[in-house]
Amino acid sequence: MGEVYKKFTTTLYEARYKVEEDQSGMRLDQYCSEFLASFSRQAIKRKIARGEVQIVDRAFPHKPSVKVYENEIIVFTTPRGDLEDEYWRGEKLDLEFDPEVIFEDDDIIVIGKPPYMTTHPSGKHLFNCATVYFEEKYNHTIHSIHRLDRETSGVLALAKNPKAAGKLTSLFEKNLVSKCYFFIAHNKNPTDFPFTAKERMGDLPDFIPRLFVHCFDEESEEGKHAETHFKKLYSNDEYVIGLAFPKTGRQHQIRVHAAFHGLPLVGDKLYNGDPTLFMRFKDEIPTLEDHDKMDLSRHALHATGLCFPYNGERQLFRASVPKDLRQWIKKNMSEVELEKIDLEISALIKDFFQMS
Repeated sequence: MGEVYKKFTTTLYEARYKVEEDQSGMRLDQYCSEFLASFSRQAIKRKIARGEVQIVDRAFPHKPSVKVYENEIIVFTTPRGDLEDEYWRGEKLDLEFDPEVIFEDDDIIVIGKPPYMTTHPSGKHLFNCATVYFEEKYNHTIHSIHRLDRETSGVLALAKNPKAAGKLTSLFEKNLVSKCYFFIAHNKNPTDFPFTAKERMGDLPDFIPRLFVHCFDEESEEGKHAETHFKKLYSNDEYVIGLAFPKTGRQHQIRVHAAFHGLPLVGDKLYNGDPTLFMRFKDEIPTLEDHDKMDLSRHALHATGLCFPYNGERQLFRASVPKDLRQWIKKNMSEVELEKIDLEISALIKDFFQMS
């Protein structure tokens, strides 16, 4: 589509396109609609009027009806504004925008990703991204090696150069990386711990929402092989606090396996038994009852440990349980001693990673 380049910063997204032969003579608003498919015609006209669409070397301002011609460069810009604000119960959340740096050298950065930060630009999430944050800081490309869901917090590894990215990617592909996640779940179906979930995972055609991942029997030919080991840290009649050790890396794997075994995560809008609830949050029309059912603005999942060979030895990187999950535990499970939980997490991670 004649893309020249795209540039992301934490406050501004810019894309440049070259008009191709078959687009020559189009109205500017018509040309824009090819790149802004989700925008209405009126929204495109407003974007042009604000100066967020410009034809290089042409006098500004432009009218939506002005025509574009082959080889001209069209610049699209999108300021951050309020595009990535997050709300809960009608109030704007106070988000963390500066990730904790757990480890850094000339080749890699291991961070504690805050909730609501994406790994890299995707869809409408262009600004609050781990790669964008460090690309703006260092003024060069940062490579994402693996990803965490936007709401999932915790340990995330990034590479500073293609060589390091290739080496880390190879470790993931060869299954030489061990991961541990902290979770809080509803205790819907009391389960004996520890246990290993091996249900296969995949999509069902025409199911809404499309990103919903389904479980299939371990012996089924549907879906793909998936495996997650679960350990319990604490439980009462309502909730379970535990650790999940995924052996495979399927999309939503821990959330799907947990929900299938009667442990839907607190705050999980997708795997709570009512997929329509996810759609209401996505369309920004959740009810008070929807908020009450979730009880937390994001799903209670945190990547607390990541272990892989580096510099000649197997290294463990840790991110402690974040503030929002600790506050939720203090409010809803006041009997839990968080200091003991922290110590138990450290011990279990070391033991499990030594065996894996």
